[in-house]
Amino acid sequence: MLKVDPHPDYPPEDGRYLRGNDFSPVAVAIILNTDEDKIPRELESLVRAGIEAGAALAGTVQTENIGFEKIVCNIVSNPNIRYLIVGGPESGGHLTGEALKALIHHGVDEKKRIIGTEAPHPFLFNLPMEMIKRFRKQLSLIDLQFEGDPGVIRKAVWSCYQESPVEFRGYSLYDPGAYPEAPLSGKLTWRVTQPWAEVLDEKERAAKIRAQEFMERLRARTKKERDEKS
Repeated sequence: MLKVDPHPDYPPEDGRYLRGNDFSPVAVAIILNTDEDKIPRELESLVRAGIEAGAALAGTVQTENIGFEKIVCNIVSNPNIRYLIVGGPESGGHLTGEALKALIHHGVDEKKRIIGTEAPHPFLFNLPMEMIKRFRKQLSLIDLQFEGDPGVIRKAVWSCYQESPVEFRGYSLYDPGAYPEAPLSGKLTWRVTQPWAEVLDEKERAAKIRAQEFMERLRARTKKERDEKS
């Protein structure tokens, strides 16, 4: 089966994940429902199970916007990744698991809002449509949410490695080889930190940028005047 080198910048985005075999056909995303400094051992064990079994990337995700954007960037920069295993609990405040599955199944609308989710802020403003479409074409979802057994994660990863299809919990899994298009350079070029407050058309966005530039000039002038007086 065909395997290819990931993009030279792979994985372009940092985050709470471990890097494993770059030529693996599968990545693992475990939903996080606690603060970053309070991750329970049972969730850490699911992440370790994924990477030890041979996943390309395995980590946690908590937010249905910036967190997803990082996942998309990292996966489209490695065409060898053809499956995404989603595991762990649900995040009550973000509905992260629901939103991630909706993204894969339904995509986004013209405002880059994930279709079919009740998550409060499911906007992917920092990603071009090309990346979102590529992410959905490249991947198949393996839904293991609410599964707490690391052995099940290992079995799922193992199944994705097989040359011939094997049955796993209703999925027919095997390694189809790399996605037949070049890796995309997935670095986020700018970051909307409050997606729910983002403007929704180019005219408003241009006005917002001008306002931000004005505020930067004003802050710089104020600082200069303060320095001259001191």
